Amino acid sequence: MSNKKIGIFVGSLRRGSFSRSIAQAAVSFFPAELEFRFINIGDLPLYNQDFDDDGKPPASYEVFRHAVADLDGFLFVTPEYNRSIPAVLKNALDVGSRPYGHNVWNGKPGGIISVSPGGLGAFGANHHLRQPMVFLNVLLLQQPEAYISKVASLLNEKGELVDESTRTYLKNFIDAFSEWVRTISDAH
Repeated sequence: MSNKKIGIFVGSLRRGSFSRSIAQAAVSFFPAELEFRFINIGDLPLYNQDFDDDGKPPASYEVFRHAVADLDGFLFVTPEYNRSIPAVLKNALDVGSRPYGHNVWNGKPGGIISVSPGGLGAFGANHHLRQPMVFLNVLLLQQPEAYISKVASLLNEKGELVDESTRTYLKNFIDAFSEWVRTISDAH
């Protein structure tokens, strides 16, 4: 498999984000043939179809759409907000899926890691994120699933993942994700 560009989408904008810490740990386990790019989603205005209908989408929409279109796959790392995904992540999905018929997510492999300081590992966010992926035709890795609970206790004061069992868990997930990207890429 030739090198594949994987976009990393972090659903938390918070300084010191647990999700960003886990995303940074995850990319440390990527094999050499997967190149990663963190894709900024925090500067996108809320999606408004009028922008596209009027032929005047914000420049940030165009930059984002081109960046996503250039990717070969996606890794979403998200917290859970009120038993669902953060608005900023849903907005990014919407911006990339429009205008209708120009879905930049279409047919590419993806994976989800959900992160929570609580005990459920952001289960609700993980499964809510899967719902729009069906319509967007993101070919999600189904197994293994990745839920990381009690994340604050797994990181050091610099936000680095130091818990060895979680590092092993995350590496196993990234190994499966890498194989998934390889499988989808070979099929296309």
